[in-house]
Amino acid sequence: MAISTADYLQDLFGLDGLTAVVIGGTGVLGGAFCDALGAAGAHVVVAGRSAERGGARAEAIVAGGGSAEFQPVDNTSREDLQAIVSNLSGAGRRPDIVINGAGINSATPFLEIDEDEWEQILAINLTGVRLGCQVFGGAMLADGQGGSIVNIASLSGITALSRVFTYSATKAAVINLTQNLAREWAAVGIRVNALSPGFFPAEQNRKVLTEERVASIMGHTPIDRFGEPHELAGAILLLASPRAGSFLTGENVVVDGGFMATTI
Repeated sequence: MAISTADYLQDLFGLDGLTAVVIGGTGVLGGAFCDALGAAGAHVVVAGRSAERGGARAEAIVAGGGSAEFQPVDNTSREDLQAIVSNLSGAGRRPDIVINGAGINSATPFLEIDEDEWEQILAINLTGVRLGCQVFGGAMLADGQGGSIVNIASLSGITALSRVFTYSATKAAVINLTQNLAREWAAVGIRVNALSPGFFPAEQNRKVLTEERVASIMGHTPIDRFGEPHELAGAILLLASPRAGSFLTGENVVVDGGFMATTI
């Protein structure tokens, strides 16, 4: 019997019965990840610092027929992250999919970067990813059921982009950490990948998008526009799905409108 298109796509990308934790789910891109995972059938834990935005995001997913909840979290706090695991366990759930997506940026000139700024960006962008991988990866290891971890990186972690020195350093480290964990955990069924968006205007990068910089970006982007958050949905579902993404680990998936393909 021929399988219908809907059934085929559901088999590949459907996430029914799975739980997805989105750290940074209260942000613009994190919110798009939450929407995509919820629409695919996952129970979504919208995790972030803003109860107002996180609660609204969870309510919108539920209003659309999905399943979601908000959990407050500081991604630099092991206790906060562990509380999510404990809450899930108490509800008979586990973290099947984890998106480490919290991040901040700064356009400070290199010689003006001070210790406070450096440490704050490293704490959220890198230490937070390390803690997320330890806490949620540890839970996946403990129950032996595997899972998918997606760490949000950036083009600036691959190539030097001006004016975002500390941010770039953290994202390069996230890509390296992702590759190392993929190698360590592949044999136990935990896939670890990175997703590097191109230029998707959000809270952490609007401050560096001057008119001159926008012109430079467009001149280097063949599609000739910024990305829209929903255009990351396909990549996040591919990396999250235990079927469509079953042979993907240690990858850094770039969604950038052709930016990295352009040299002159």
